[in-house]
Amino acid sequence: DRGAVAAYMRMAYVPAPVTIYEGISKLPAATSLCLAARSPGTPPVLAPYWSARGVAEEGAREPFDGSPRDAEDRLDALLLDAVRMRMVADVPLGAFLSGGIDSSTVVAMMQAQSPRPVRTFTIGFDEQGFDEAPHARRVATHLGTDHTELYVTSSEARQVIPRLPEIYDEPFADPSQIPTFLVSRLARGHVTVALSGDGGDELFAGYGRYFWGRSLWRRLAPWPIAGRRIVSGLLRVVPGWAADAMTAAVRPFLPEGRSLQTGADKARRLAEVIGAENPELLYFRMMSVWQRPGDLVPGSAEPVSALGDSAQWANLAEFTHRMMYLDLVTYLPENILVKVDRASMAVSLEIRVPMLDPRVVQLAWQLPLDLKVREGQDKWLLRRVLSRYLPASLFDRPKMGFGSPIDVWLRGPLRDWAESLLSESRLREEGFLSPALVRRCWAEHLSGRFNWQYRLWTVLMFQAWLERFRASEGH
Repeated sequence: DRGAVAAYMRMAYVPAPVTIYEGISKLPAATSLCLAARSPGTPPVLAPYWSARGVAEEGAREPFDGSPRDAEDRLDALLLDAVRMRMVADVPLGAFLSGGIDSSTVVAMMQAQSPRPVRTFTIGFDEQGFDEAPHARRVATHLGTDHTELYVTSSEARQVIPRLPEIYDEPFADPSQIPTFLVSRLARGHVTVALSGDGGDELFAGYGRYFWGRSLWRRLAPWPIAGRRIVSGLLRVVPGWAADAMTAAVRPFLPEGRSLQTGADKARRLAEVIGAENPELLYFRMMSVWQRPGDLVPGSAEPVSALGDSAQWANLAEFTHRMMYLDLVTYLPENILVKVDRASMAVSLEIRVPMLDPRVVQLAWQLPLDLKVREGQDKWLLRRVLSRYLPASLFDRPKMGFGSPIDVWLRGPLRDWAESLLSESRLREEGFLSPALVRRCWAEHLSGRFNWQYRLWTVLMFQAWLERFRASEGH
């Protein structure tokens, strides 16, 4: 489905309800499907049994009206019970532990309710900026868990890449899929079920982009849209030396996790968002890997997703809450949960996610924004709960991504592999992607002028998936 390919190139996953295959749709989240067994030609009936939009809008209409201490007590009690329920198992049980707020909260509550040390697992990396193992080790030591830590080399991590198309079935391009598989494989050597902290960022405002998006929109909104479009056009063509001066003032507000190496790189990224007509469009562009995937996938008609369809947006007053809602119904179920589900199932490990207990989700949407973001600090209330179990010094640090140094690998040990998948003759023969656009992006990345790791990873994961799919079909 060429339209699905275009949507994938924008989001780095194939957004529901479409799939990579023509004529096949995903079952939407929180929806049941009924087939009429005696009437084969009757269309299936889809029935939602839970509504994220309903919960979010109800929370806005009927917010939590207790004190911050009341909210802290309530969240503590709900999370404890959510964790307790998911510890019920007749097989060995453990947890992922990164040392961040979410996983530390889950593990701390597990240990508080366990008569024996909880099994915890962490993957360590040699690359600076990607190694969370020391933080996790300190948390595990304080809590007294039975901790297993494995350091893997870049070479060992890269050995996972050939398996990715098989693991994910559809093209999927979140680089943290690699360490997620590695920590799942490590845990499966000891346990059959593991708890994770997924969901905390979306529910309690943990992503840097929430701060960046709100700050940038406040600065942009007073300026006429026509003027912003002119500046956007200039930034796309300005030389690197001039771009450094033009973008210096906004550098602190650039999206978390998106490294900008040169003036031209900074200018291009900023140009992509400042021409947005409204805050939702700004966020849509922030979340887009390829801004114009139709140029990359000729002849495609990109399907409308929840991110780009105003009819699917929740009625929420705060822009930050609107961003969090869009993540709750798109990025969380279609990227984060897919990533951990496929990686864990590939090694027969069951993952449970207590943060997404419906009661916790409901409370999170009843909480006013100032209980999530306060004094410039994200996840304020969740931090307060965690401080009941851990000293703040063990978790009060800048957020780290659970990723891989793809940008460096593509210029080094993965260069030949990438070159093979991105060859002009191959792209032309396959007929899905624009050879000229891909080759230009590849050349710019290799030169160091731009850091196109995310764009290239989406293309490479599609190419690797296509190769695997055609091999399985005998082509």
